[in-house]
Amino acid sequence: MKAVAEPFPPEGLTLEQARREVLAALTPPEGRETVPLVEALGRVTATVLLAQEAVPGFRASIMDGFALGGDGAIPAEGRRWRLVGRSAPGAPFGRALRQGEAVRILTGAPVPAGSARVLPQELAEQGDGDTLRLRQPVGANLWIRAADEEAAPGQVLCEAGHRLGPADLARLASCGLPRVPVRPRPRIGVLISGDELTPVGEPRQPGAIWESNGTLLEALLARLGYGVTVRLVVADAPEALRAALEQLARACDVVVSTGGVSAGDSDWIRPLVAELGGVEFWKLFLKPGRPFAFGQVRGRPFFGLPGNPVAAAVTALQLLWPALQRLEGAEVQLLPRLPVQLAAPLQRSPGRPELARAWLEVGPAGELQARVDGSQASSRIGSLQGADLLLELPAASGSLEAGATVWAQLLRLPIF
Repeated sequence: MKAVAEPFPPEGLTLEQARREVLAALTPPEGRETVPLVEALGRVTATVLLAQEAVPGFRASIMDGFALGGDGAIPAEGRRWRLVGRSAPGAPFGRALRQGEAVRILTGAPVPAGSARVLPQELAEQGDGDTLRLRQPVGANLWIRAADEEAAPGQVLCEAGHRLGPADLARLASCGLPRVPVRPRPRIGVLISGDELTPVGEPRQPGAIWESNGTLLEALLARLGYGVTVRLVVADAPEALRAALEQLARACDVVVSTGGVSAGDSDWIRPLVAELGGVEFWKLFLKPGRPFAFGQVRGRPFFGLPGNPVAAAVTALQLLWPALQRLEGAEVQLLPRLPVQLAAPLQRSPGRPELARAWLEVGPAGELQARVDGSQASSRIGSLQGADLLLELPAASGSLEAGATVWAQLLRLPIF
């Protein structure tokens, strides 16, 4: 098999260096598809989306009340108008109003021509017959929504490369766009390797473990908006692993493996990738996640995640997720960062930078606090359950006292 050179710094690349290397190596493929608006949540726009006309397209009442004929001047208390009709959503009053006339109007209904003010209903009283009287002073607010309040003709609704959220879809719907041109999503192939792996639901032999990395990665990618096209579980046999890598490179746009990228006797993935394409680097100066490899297999980007589940999930968030965004033609968005105070002392030794899993709390003075609870071992999936934060602990940092301020990445995605 082809030998694999050591990465440039002997201790491995920093996370920032690795991310730069990965993103610089990727180019979004050409292509687009048009999907119905209801299927576009989480997709990336392929073009700029423009409003085709003014929205709502007419002046609308902001509240229930009365549209008054005239120029919108503030009327004096006791002023009277003659009621001549009604304007409701979908059933506008049919002509222009004249001075001294008014119509009953409902929220969202078109304001008739000849009217520049809506009088809130609580400020007026109806007398005998068709008379309307102002019974208390009115303010300067006209209570009318402009015809182009949501959008003007030709206004940009979404830029190209924008990931669509619920508010985007609602705005596009309000502007009458039923379909959206989007970038294709990368097809992802996942390879899980290991002689010790037993499918969930089958009896375990001594020394074996139930396979969970595939479930973890597929669920994590789904939470991030990506599906897994092919998922293979293969024993640590070079020929079987070579065939699996070839299969994934043919069927998918991105090849992801977990396990087998370190330097052990059964770690075949890294030399196989070197043989089938190339390895750019294979160590991270990071805890958890040191045995991470990046390269290509038959021209497809390859991501070799560590075998320990927490390390696999953390490095997928830090390096695979940004790469998938780049391949989808989106602006790369990382997890938001915020400063937090430790709720309790944290024991650690200097060494590698660490991303520790933590829970977000609010202290007695309203300050944001982070609590680390239980083992931070990269094999312990329980440290991910319900985690709100990844604490960024510098390499030189030793144990930290309660109240110490650290930066943290927020493990929460935007809603809108």
